[in-house]
Amino acid sequence: MATDHRTARTISLTAVPPERWPRELAIAHAALPVEAEVVVDAPAGARIVDVLVGAGFEPGGGAVPVRARRLRSLADTVGPGMRLLVCGLNPSIYSADVGVGYARPGNRFWPAAVEAGLVSRDRDPAHALDVHGVGITDLVKRATRTAAEVRPEEYGAGLARVKRLAAWLRPGAVCFVGLAGWRAAVDRRAVAGVQRGGIGGVPAYVMPSTSGVNASSTRAVLVEHLRAAAACADGATS
Repeated sequence: MATDHRTARTISLTAVPPERWPRELAIAHAALPVEAEVVVDAPAGARIVDVLVGAGFEPGGGAVPVRARRLRSLADTVGPGMRLLVCGLNPSIYSADVGVGYARPGNRFWPAAVEAGLVSRDRDPAHALDVHGVGITDLVKRATRTAAEVRPEEYGAGLARVKRLAAWLRPGAVCFVGLAGWRAAVDRRAVAGVQRGGIGGVPAYVMPSTSGVNASSTRAVLVEHLRAAAACADGATS
């Protein structure tokens, strides 16, 4: 990555608590065009690389300051004290361009989450995090037109990042939306529900995809899964 330090935007995180790094980088991601290059000044360590990936940037090699490129992707909406961390398979191109996960009109995540009482605003991830403690990330940050374009090995690498994220921020539970990622990376025979062993030291719940393509799961079924995932999180933190 040939980042020109004279023209690339510099983002200093040296005085920012690490748990706020995802929010600061999400703000930068939203403000920058695709392919924009940044130089991120932060304490050395693997965590900043994970946070950059989660924020929709591609880190370059070398030590800090870290060079990175803004991808056509979604930034994580995460922070400390989350009641539930929702983890999708990967962003769609549509969602990446809109800047909101599950944004396509046919996707039933937000209507189901509102009906389940998990959130109170449609398609507002910042409000979901700040008011309801519901964070959002993806197993794979590469945006595609369909989840079928994600390679199996990408799920394994993505799961490792989400595991580290869960171990760091300690949400009440992680809810994986879509069975394909968990089956590819953990257990090919997995069924929806609480997963044995959890992830990163917190409970893991896997539910069907909320995509409109998944006609076998009605909205009512999705609502019940989201309620069950929230109950799993609340039980872990009570």
